Parts: sequence; C-alpha cells; structure tokens
Amino acid sequence: MSRKLPIVYGAFMLTAVNLLLRFFGTAFQVYLSATIGPAGVGLLHLILSVSGLAMTAGIAGIRTTAMYLAAEELGRKQHENIRWTLSGCFLYCIASSSAICIALYVTAPYIAQHWIGNMDALPSLRTFAAFMPISCLCGVLSAYFIAANKIGTLAAVEVAEQFVSIGVTVMILLTIPLGDTAGACQAVIFGNCSGSVLSLLCLLILFRRNTFSQVNRFPVFRRICSTAAPLALADDLKAGISSLEHLMVPRRLALYPLVSDPLATFGMIAGMVFPVMMFPAAILYSLVDLLIPELARCAAVGSRERIQYLMRRNLRVTLIYGLICGSGLYLLSDFLCQWLYPGLDVAKYLRMFSFLVPMLYCDIITDGMTKGLGQQRSCVRYNIISNAIDVIMLFFLLPQLGITGYFISFLISHVLNFVLSIRRLLRIGKITVNLYYPCFAIIACLIAAFGANTFTGVIRRILSFSGLFFCLCYFFGVITAVDLHWLCNLLKNKESLPSN
Repeated sequence: MSRKLPIVYGAFMLTAVNLLLRFFGTAFQVYLSATIGPAGVGLLHLILSVSGLAMTAGIAGIRTTAMYLAAEELGRKQHENIRWTLSGCFLYCIASSSAICIALYVTAPYIAQHWIGNMDALPSLRTFAAFMPISCLCGVLSAYFIAANKIGTLAAVEVAEQFVSIGVTVMILLTIPLGDTAGACQAVIFGNCSGSVLSLLCLLILFRRNTFSQVNRFPVFRRICSTAAPLALADDLKAGISSLEHLMVPRRLALYPLVSDPLATFGMIAGMVFPVMMFPAAILYSLVDLLIPELARCAAVGSRERIQYLMRRNLRVTLIYGLICGSGLYLLSDFLCQWLYPGLDVAKYLRMFSFLVPMLYCDIITDGMTKGLGQQRSCVRYNIISNAIDVIMLFFLLPQLGITGYFISFLISHVLNFVLSIRRLLRIGKITVNLYYPCFAIIACLIAAFGANTFTGVIRRILSFSGLFFCLCYFFGVITAVDLHWLCNLLKNKESLPSN
C-alpha cells in the first residue's frame, strides 16, 4: 500500500524525536533531583500541577478544536478557509488565556498558601501566569501543523524548544544559591516559558510561509464555540480532579506516622520513579500520534478489516513490549536508581510500580485507538470516573497505609480505566480477544523474570531474561513464525496482513 511508506518512516522519526526529548527530560529530572533535592522536586510538581490546570482552563478546548477545523478544511480542499479559521481560534485563545492569566496572577498568593501549602511557590505561579497566553497560542499553532501532517516541522521545533528550556533553566540554576527552593522552581518555570516563546516565534514564521489563495470570510466563531465549549468543560473537570489528586497526596501522606517528609516522598515517586518508568513509552506515544489519523481515515472509508488488523496487532505488540519493559525495570531497579539517584532510596518504589507497566502501556495504545475511532468523549468520561475514584481512595488510604495506600489507589483506578477503555474499543471494533496470548505471555514473562533474578550483574540479567522470555513465547505460541515474517516485512517496508 502506498500509505505504508510515510507511516513506517513517520513512526521511526517520531520515535527518535520522542526518545530524544524523553532522554533529555529524564536527564534533566536527575539533575534537578541532585540540585534541589526530593522535597524541591515534590514542590515543583505541585506547582506544575496547578500550572497545568491553569493551562487547561486557559486553552479552553481550542487546541483540539483548531486541529479538527483545520483538518476538516484541508480534507475538503478549501485551503482559503484555513487562515480565517485559525484567526478565529487565535482570538478565542487570546481571550480565554488572558482571563485565566489575570485570575492566576491575582490569586497566586492564596493558591500558594492554601492549595500548595508553601509560599515558595508564589514566584513560580506568577511567572507562569505572565507567559501563559504565549503557551496557549503555541498549542493552537501546533494543532494546525498536526492537522496539515507537517510532523517533521513540528518535531524540529519541539526539539529546539526542549533544548532552550533546559539551557535557560540550567544557566539560571547556576547563578542562584543552594537551598533556594523558590528560586530553583521559578528557574524551571521561566525556562519552560522561554522555550514556549521560541516555539511560538518559529511556528508563526513557518505558518506565514504557507501561501493561501485568499481569505474567505465566513461565520466561524459559532463553530469554534460549539466545538470548544464541551471540550473545555470536560478538560477542565479532568484537569481539576487530577490537580486535586496531586495537591492532596502530601497533605494526606503527612497524617501517616511512618512518613517523616511527605513532600520528599511525593517528589521521589512523581519526579523520579514515574519519569524512569514511562521513559520507554516514548515509542508508544509516537505510535499513537500515527494511529489516531490512520484509524480515522480507515473508519471514514469503511475499511473494517484494516481497523481490526491494526487493533489486534498493536495490542499484542504492546503487551509484549510492556512485559519486557516492566521486567527490565524490576530486574535493573537497583542499578538504575543507584546510577540516577545516588543516596536516595528510590529503587523500592520503582520495583513496586514496575508491575503496572504492561497495563499502563497497553492503556496508552487502547486510549489512542479509541480516540482514533471517534470515541473521545468516552475516553474523557472514563478518565474522569477513574480520577474521581482515585481521589476518594487517596483521601482514606494515605493516612492509614502511606505509600502502600497510594499504590493500591493507583492500581485500582488505572485498572478500572483500562477495563472500561478496552471494553469500549473491542465493542466498537467488533473484535474478540483470545485470552490465550496474554495469559501465556504473562506466564512466560514471570518465569523468565524469576530465572533472571537468580543471576547477579546487569548483563547477565538482561541476557538471561531475553533468552528465556523469547524462547518461552515461541514455545507457547505467543510469538510465531508469522510474527517474525511480519516484522521483517515491516522493516523492509512491505505490507503484511496476517489473519491472526
């Protein structure tokens, strides 16, 4: 098929870019943890949680709206409508983000004192408020480049933005004294905002280089509001519950007698464990970016066979990939944490959460395919339900069980979200899943991990697990000769659609 070439090479390109960004992002998190300590990392994540809520409220659904409307006009070959449509999106974005910007700047002292519980957050909140409209406008422009399938251009801008953000932050951190938590957090926020300024300038220049035949004026504001308003309400509710969850964890964790520094404990999990745990997922996010438009195109032309093939194939591959990554994180947790976070007892938390990696990775793909089939509202509804249950469980479990309660709440809420999402996906895709493959894949993984755990040394554990796992998967029929043939054809850029 002719579409296979851009899909495969697009996947490789996005994967390389995402891995690069994740690598530098994770390295930067390691640098921050050594510079400001676990408590500073915890405070920074609380600030970022509030900033994320403000960002969601400021963008008010316009990013997704701009993507849909631009894709719609491009699909109809009405390029003359693009500039006028995006002009309306810009005005909407400026109005909504400016209102939230003023509200955040005025209420920053109250938020720092009563929400975050630390006045060191005040300078960071006001710095973010000053630059927030710029970040929101970046979202609108990036939506256009995604709709126009200019992924390479957008990826180059994102890489430049990341380097500028990290560079500016590091230069400021080198000038402030050690122990200045407020200054360090403000440096991170200012660095991120500097990257947004560069990104906006680059995207504006690139956008203006596009030639449109003429500006066709039509009543676009009603279309924008009717699309953006429901999205804004759903996104705000979801972001509000997520921010409430993050802000509540240190406060409720402080009631558990065995935790001496709840902010530092929260910082180790949110700022150290999760970035390492989700680093291999960069390839999955790249795949999702390509699966959403591909499934949408297949659904539009009624290609049911292609949709079912993509669903089965991606679920199986992601499960195996998640099992490999989760086992690797468990077996190498001591080595990774001693290398990344020397002197901190982070390995026990990484081992605890590594068991959830296969489910979390499958949930990423499931969520992306569900959205690609036009079920965005269902995804938002499931996320809101699971996040609300998570908040309720955290409120009661943290004072009684500490981090164990956090893990239980995280497990139950994410299992619920995954079950609801996969159930919806299988229903709309009209396929059934043979439980033979996931069950025996998990059995093979457990046996291989148990055998590799008897060895010492990183290389021995990696080689022993890899050999045992793939031999057992081939023996159980989880990986077949057809799968190996499919992989070879994929690398050779040939289409292969096996029946299973």
